[in-house]
Amino acid sequence: MHKSQVHVVDHPLIRARLAQLRDRATPSETFRRALTEIAGLMVPTVTHSFTTRPVRVTTPLEECEAESAAHPVVIAPILRAGLGMAEGMLRLLSDASVAHIGMYRDEETLRPMPYYYNGPENLADCEVVVVDPMLATGWSAAAAVTQLREHGATRLRFVCLLSSPEGLRHFSKTHPEVPVFTAAIDRELDARGYILPGLGDAGDRFFGTVR
Repeated sequence: MHKSQVHVVDHPLIRARLAQLRDRATPSETFRRALTEIAGLMVPTVTHSFTTRPVRVTTPLEECEAESAAHPVVIAPILRAGLGMAEGMLRLLSDASVAHIGMYRDEETLRPMPYYYNGPENLADCEVVVVDPMLATGWSAAAAVTQLREHGATRLRFVCLLSSPEGLRHFSKTHPEVPVFTAAIDRELDARGYILPGLGDAGDRFFGTVR
């Protein structure tokens, strides 16, 4: 794993909300709010290296030089848990488009099973931000990036709340040029491929479908 590839977005507000997400007693309403807020708080760091282009604007007083985004932005959530992160990021990136990537995990092999894709056609000219709350085994994240590359994406970032050392190693090996932004790197995976200490199943907790 290349250290320069992984960026831990560390901020007191993020740590406080992450504590809420980890707490098994946190109700779905609070969980949803904390997850979307963390995603929004990560946006400045995730987009820091976006390229800009010079523009000239007219203020109420005079003309001046300014900057505008050089490329359109696409948020690509991995369904379904990634939708909450996309919602939080869109609050700041309101002009972004959304590409939906459907994958579910085979509970026996722990491998991703793709079932849906829908995204803009001009990905080659876009800054594409792939989002999923958990980078556990790393297989789903890597498969999503591969799928986006097949559709023309070249400027890619992966953003998650929690990651595991195992997942980071697999993702880095598969896509060494794609930066990863995570709010925390947890200890390890358990036998079922869940992150420890983790926060459980982010999708079930976000949508209130915990059994």
